[in-house]
Amino acid sequence: QLQLVESGGGLVRPGGSLRLSCAASGFPLDYFGIGWFRQAPGKEREGVSCMSSSGDGRNYADSVRGRFTISRDNAKNTVYLQMNSLKPEDTAVYYCAALYGSSWTRCDGTDAGSWGKGTLVTVSS
Repeated sequence: QLQLVESGGGLVRPGGSLRLSCAASGFPLDYFGIGWFRQAPGKEREGVSCMSSSGDGRNYADSVRGRFTISRDNAKNTVYLQMNSLKPEDTAVYYCAALYGSSWTRCDGTDAGSWGKGTLVTVSS
């Protein structure tokens, strides 16, 4: 069974950077598309960025495009989210998910095989 564990969250000042990692175990991650999602207090979960199983396709939410970069290292069974120029509105719990088929193109969290438990990112001065 595929298990996902996120790490790398923390407190950062506006304009700062963080790199989130999502380590997979129990199953090869390259079978799946992958995605990063976030949920801020009192708000619904939103898709941040998703990527195809091969890594050839990726998409970003408008709010993070140009600031965040998704990547994957299938040899390490790990997914990353590099977050630059962070803003207070990026504060949220960030989750990674393994996505079946072409559902990464929607990047809405539906048709997910597994979810991690999340890592908290707080952007504040």
